[in-house]
Amino acid sequence: MTTESPRWFKSSYSSNGGNCIEVSTDHTAIRDSKTPHAPVMHTSPTSFAAFVAGVKAGEFGTA
Repeated sequence: MTTESPRWFKSSYSSNGGNCIEVSTDHTAIRDSKTPHAPVMHTSPTSFAAFVAGVKAGEFGTA
């Protein structure tokens, strides 16, 4: 069994000075881009897709 570190990416809309999240390429892990060594939140691809759909639908308000 190999334990490789996940590959991470930020949204192409992330030009706000680094206040964003990063997502693993398989959409099962999420982390704060400012603290990449902090704990990572794990999720299923299905749950992540539902989260993204909720964000796009405006279900979480604005900051």
